[in-house]
Amino acid sequence: MRKDVSIQSAESAVYGLGFIGAAIYFISGATTFWLGVLGFLKAIVWPAFVVYELLKYFGL
Repeated sequence: MRKDVSIQSAESAVYGLGFIGAAIYFISGATTFWLGVLGFLKAIVWPAFVVYELLKYFGL
């Protein structure tokens, strides 16, 4: 019998903590409900913002 075991990596923990931090950051600045929803959506894709800013910083 074969069991499929999924091993969680450290990246998922970092992403989860980053998501919580980004959600708090983006939603705390929201002044309306829809800006809060937009903040939540931004929190989901926060790694894209980080990569974009790093590439801009390094001039690539």
